[in-house]
Amino acid sequence: MMPLLCFNKAHYPVTTLGPGRRIGLWLQGCVLACPGCVSQDTWTFADDQALSLPVLLTWCQEVALHGLDGITISGGEPFAQREALLALLQALHDWRDKAGLNFDILCYSGFSWRRLQRDFAPLLALLDALIPEPFQAQQPTRLIWRGSANQPLIPLSLLGQERYAPYLHHEVERRSFQLVVDDERIWGIGIPGLGDMERLEQQCAERGVQLGGVSWRG
Repeated sequence: MMPLLCFNKAHYPVTTLGPGRRIGLWLQGCVLACPGCVSQDTWTFADDQALSLPVLLTWCQEVALHGLDGITISGGEPFAQREALLALLQALHDWRDKAGLNFDILCYSGFSWRRLQRDFAPLLALLDALIPEPFQAQQPTRLIWRGSANQPLIPLSLLGQERYAPYLHHEVERRSFQLVVDDERIWGIGIPGLGDMERLEQQCAERGVQLGGVSWRG
């Protein structure tokens, strides 16, 4: 039986978490609770946020018709759902191979690179690139797509080496950050800089928009 994903959200196109136009998938649940994390809404493992893999894959295939360069998986902690993540990665590989597509798969993890190599080698074999290590608020960085200076960008396949080689040490002056608005929420996609979320909250307040609950404060 195919495992269910404990799932937070999906978005397309994502342009701030990897090269090109991407699908972003955020898994729900994290065992690390890094201080300063801006995604505290993804920490709990919620039974009411279970999603079947066929439903998610159908959505991915539909939005990919508009052009797809990559898929970025974040969270939460994706590797906390070992079996579900493995099933997701295998399904993405099968789709990519059968459809003759060339999108890459990038995954974030707060687990250490050493632990991932030791305990999750079969999953790493299905990724093109990885950004591991826990977020460290006291180590700010200008490295693209990374939250703190301790987090490397590691290509894991030939496609990953080809696509990510220009970005291994690439720094940016200002971070790109997407804002998405739905009926109930404003949520951000990307890696905010120091103080960016507080500035966003202040700018919303100046325009008469009060944020009832924010993901970067517990």
